[in-house]
Amino acid sequence: MTTLQTSARHGAIPHGGQLTPCLLDAASADRLRQTAADLPQQELTERELSDIEMLGIGAYSPLRGFMTAADYRSVVDDMRLADGTVWSIPITLSLRVETHTDRIALTQNGEPLAILDVEDVFDRNLPEEALKVYRTDEQAHPGVAALFNEGPRAIGGRLTVLTLPEGRDFLEYRLTPAETRERFASKGWRRVVGFQTRNPVHRAHEYLQKTALEIVDGLLLHPLVGATKSDDVPADIRMHSYEALLADYYPRDRVLLAVNPAAMRYAGPREAIFHALIRKNYGCTHFIVGRDHAGVGSYYGTYDAQHIFEEFPSEDLGITPLFFEHSFYCLTCEGMATTKTCPHAHESHVVLSGTQVREMLSRGELPPPEFSRPEVAKILIEGMRQRAGASA
Repeated sequence: MTTLQTSARHGAIPHGGQLTPCLLDAASADRLRQTAADLPQQELTERELSDIEMLGIGAYSPLRGFMTAADYRSVVDDMRLADGTVWSIPITLSLRVETHTDRIALTQNGEPLAILDVEDVFDRNLPEEALKVYRTDEQAHPGVAALFNEGPRAIGGRLTVLTLPEGRDFLEYRLTPAETRERFASKGWRRVVGFQTRNPVHRAHEYLQKTALEIVDGLLLHPLVGATKSDDVPADIRMHSYEALLADYYPRDRVLLAVNPAAMRYAGPREAIFHALIRKNYGCTHFIVGRDHAGVGSYYGTYDAQHIFEEFPSEDLGITPLFFEHSFYCLTCEGMATTKTCPHAHESHVVLSGTQVREMLSRGELPPPEFSRPEVAKILIEGMRQRAGASA
């Protein structure tokens, strides 16, 4: 396990000043396996497996493990770690086993993945956390529902990751922060914009990305492939759509496609900060924040995820947000636009809701080309057809 000093010559300095991966090399991990086997064991949930991977590869730098009470309470109350470093989402581990030791093993299917050196056992105030982090305590909100399912008892401490979780897919795109930084350096990219998505990339997203590309050297298209809502488009279908889009509509030497293994929290404004800091660790100097970033339902205002950046000095964030309004195709302008650039009435704008798009795709209908590239829509239709057939 190493701490990686990283130059700012290519990409942003990691959050907190350095990458702090918790993953051991193979030889060191082998020496600890028997120790792990003899410890009290706790099986990890899907979200916790994602957090183990993110901690292991340094994507959650400067965190070196699951939060103790001091960091947890500071993040919930002030969106900062106890030492003052900006951090907006609690990264906690629920305690579900009886233990009176100073170390526990964290397992997947009974096999140890990591060892936690216990520093703290504490109770979370779940209703308060829900209101402050998610701005609601309604369990219809998927992030709040997941929070209450975890339970209040938490265990914190430094983590040693023996191996990354099994069953990980998209391995060729599963680049660590150190690896994306190496790619940026090899391409000569100094200014890199990150784009977070859990959805297919339609024309509106394409417009934002290409507008941002006008002022930077490269784009990190960084879809989230951890746990999402059941009605979100599955990651494998989305990945095929990204590949098709990049093949035909983007300059190959200015885009890097990689995946973000994190689980989706749907925390709106707080998650926008969280996503920006993660992309800072991956080496991005800029980050796109569009309409209702990381939102769900009507829990957040349209541009709340942009306004929250005003609460932090730019030097404390260390990454530049790029704010965009909702974009659309204007039939009168004959091109993509936003309300900042288009003077025409709504009747000229090609705008579809997510529900409308899903209904069209489920019927095998292509959305208008002004909304979605036909190559992308065809992949989504076929993916939904196969998914429906598998569940029949």
